Amino acid sequence: MKLPWRLGRRRGSDGPAGGRQNTIVRSTNYESTRVVESRVARGVEFTIARMSFDRRVDLMRRIRELARRAEFLAAGQGPEDKMDAALVQAEIERTYVAWGVRAVSGLVVDGRDADPETLSDAGPEKLFREALAAVRAEAGLNEEERKNS
Repeated sequence: MKLPWRLGRRRGSDGPAGGRQNTIVRSTNYESTRVVESRVARGVEFTIARMSFDRRVDLMRRIRELARRAEFLAAGQGPEDKMDAALVQAEIERTYVAWGVRAVSGLVVDGRDADPETLSDAGPEKLFREALAAVRAEAGLNEEERKNS
C-alpha cells in the first residue's frame, strides 16, 4: 500500500551525514502568461505576460528614457511642459500595454478581432485602462512606482 506522504519520493539517497534521506521529486508547471477576465466588458479576456527576469530588464529599457523625459517635463511650469509630460506619460502607458498584453479575446473592433495594438489604437479606452492596470499589477508596481512610470 502506498501512503500519500510517500508518493512522489525517491528512496535511497544518502544525506550529508551518510544517513538515508528521502528527496521529493516533483515537476513544476509554470505558465508564462495568465488570462484576466475584463470587469468592464463582459466576455473580453486579456492574456497578460508574467514577469520574468529578462522581461523586467526589457521593460525597464523600454520605459527608462520616457520616464526621464516625463519627470523632467512635469517639473516645468509652462502649460506646454505639462502637455508634453502628459503626452510622454501616454506613451509610457501604451508601451506597458504593448509589452504586457499578449492577446485580447472576445472583442471585435471595426469588424475585426482585436489584438493588443487594436486595443490602444481603436479600442474602448476603458478596456485599454483595464489592460494597463493588469499589466502594471503583473509587473509588481506599487502606487509610488506607478506615479513615476
